[in-house]
Amino acid sequence: MKRWLACLLCLSLASLAPASRAAGATMVIGSKDFTESVVLAEIARLAARERGVEARHRRSLGGTRILWRALVQAQIDAYPEYTGTITQELLRELPANAGFDALRTRLAQSGIGITDPLGFNNTYAIGMRESDAGRLHIRSISDLVRHPNLKLAFSNEFMSRADGWPGLRAAYRLPMAARGMDHSLAYRALASGAVDAIDLYGTDAEIAYYRLRVLDDDRGYFPRYDAVFLYRLDLERRAPQFVAALRGLAGSVDARQMRALNSAVKLDGEPESAVAAAFLGLDAPGVARGDLRSRMVRHTLQHLRLAGISLLLAIVVAVPLGVLATRRRHLGQFVLGLTGVLQTVPSLALFVFMIPLFGIGAEPAIAALFLYSLLPIVRNTHAGLTGIDPALLESAAALGLPPRMRLWRVELPLALRSILAGVKIAAVINVGTATLGALIGAGGYGEPILTGIRLDDLGLIMQGAVPAALLALAIQGAFELLENALTPRGLRIRAKS
Repeated sequence: MKRWLACLLCLSLASLAPASRAAGATMVIGSKDFTESVVLAEIARLAARERGVEARHRRSLGGTRILWRALVQAQIDAYPEYTGTITQELLRELPANAGFDALRTRLAQSGIGITDPLGFNNTYAIGMRESDAGRLHIRSISDLVRHPNLKLAFSNEFMSRADGWPGLRAAYRLPMAARGMDHSLAYRALASGAVDAIDLYGTDAEIAYYRLRVLDDDRGYFPRYDAVFLYRLDLERRAPQFVAALRGLAGSVDARQMRALNSAVKLDGEPESAVAAAFLGLDAPGVARGDLRSRMVRHTLQHLRLAGISLLLAIVVAVPLGVLATRRRHLGQFVLGLTGVLQTVPSLALFVFMIPLFGIGAEPAIAALFLYSLLPIVRNTHAGLTGIDPALLESAAALGLPPRMRLWRVELPLALRSILAGVKIAAVINVGTATLGALIGAGGYGEPILTGIRLDDLGLIMQGAVPAALLALAIQGAFELLENALTPRGLRIRAKS
C-alpha cells in the first residue's frame, strides 16, 4: 500500500510539472475573453503561418493582468492589447497620452516589444438604448447626473480598472451605483430592460444590432485605445519571421472592418478562424472549429486530467493529514481549520492565485482543485477514525497488534466507508469547479461554456454544461460501486441490517 501511494504521488507530481519551451518551439499567441481579442489573435496566427512560422492560439485566457503576466513569464509569446489599457492598467507611471516612443522604451525595460497600431481606436464608451436615451434627453455622459435612479452594469474588469468605473464616476460626479457582470451578458440585460446603461467597446457589433446610443465623452475622460500587438523582445532574435508577421499587420484594420469582423463572429455565428482567414484572403479549410466529436473528446480528456490528477494528489495528502488529526488533537484542530479556510476562498480567486506559481494552463487549475479537495477528505478521514467503536480498538490492542498494524488492518478498513464518502464529495466538487479552469487556459468543459457565453450561443454552453453534469453523476455512481466493493463483507452486512 505504501509503495502504491508513493508511485501515485510521483506520477501526479510529474503531471503537474510544466514543460519547458525550447528555442524554436511553436509560437504561442494569447487572447482575452472577448470576441475581438480572439479574432485578432487568430489573424496573427494565420499571418505567422503564411510566413512559415507555426503558431498556436490559446483562446480566452482571461483579463489584462493574466495575459500580461503570462507574456512577461514567457507562458505566451504575444497577444493583442490596447494603448489606453497599457498606460492606464499596466504602466500607470506613464501619462494617458504617452507617445509610442515612450511606450516602446518603457515596455523594453520589461523585455516586451510593441507593434505600430493596427489601424483602429477601440475606445471605451457608455451606451444606452436609443429609445430610452431619446426619451430622457441623454446625449452625453454628463447628462447621466440628472438621472440618479438609472441602473448601470459594467464588465467586471471595467469595474476595477484605473480607467474604468471608479475614475469615470469621480470625473463626472455620477451619483448612482453600478454592478459588475460579464460584458456579453450585459448586452442582453440592456436589451431586456434589466439595466439602463452599460460600458461598450467602440468596435462592438452589438451597438448597431441593439440600436444603442453611444454617449458623448464630453469631458474627454477615456484615452485612445489603439489596437497593437505586444510580444517578447527576444523573439526578434529567435523568431524574426514571427515578429515580422505581427508588424506586418500594422495599419491593416480600420474601425469599420473590425466591426464587420466582430459582427461575423458574434451575430452571424461564423468561426473566428474562418473570419480571420477571409480577412487575410486565405482559404478557410483547416481553420474551422472542428467537428463536435473531436471537440468533445478533447474537452473530456482535458477535464478528466484536471479533476483526476488533483483528486489523486488530494487523496495522497489528505488521508495522512486526517490520520494525523486523530493522533494529535491540537495539531488536528489546526489542520481541520486550515483546510476549512482554503474551502472558503472563492474558486476563481484561488485559480488566479496559482498563476504566479505555475503560470497559465492546466497546472494552476490542478493546484487550485487539489486545495479544494483537501477538506472533505481530511474531515471524513478524521470522522471515520474517531467514530470507531472504542471496544473494537481495545480488542485490537488486546491481541497485541502494534499501533501501525492496528491502523492498517483495523482502523482504516473500519473508516473506509467514511473516507470514500469524502473522496466522492471531492471528486464531484472537482468536476464542477474544473470548468473555471478554462479562464486560465486549462481547457476542459469550461471552454465551450465560456465561448458560448461570449458568443451568446446556448448550444455551445450546453456542450460544456451537460457533459460536466453527466460526468459528475457518473463519478458519483462509480464511487458508490467502489465503496461497496472495497468495504469488508462483514461491514456491508452490518450496514444493511
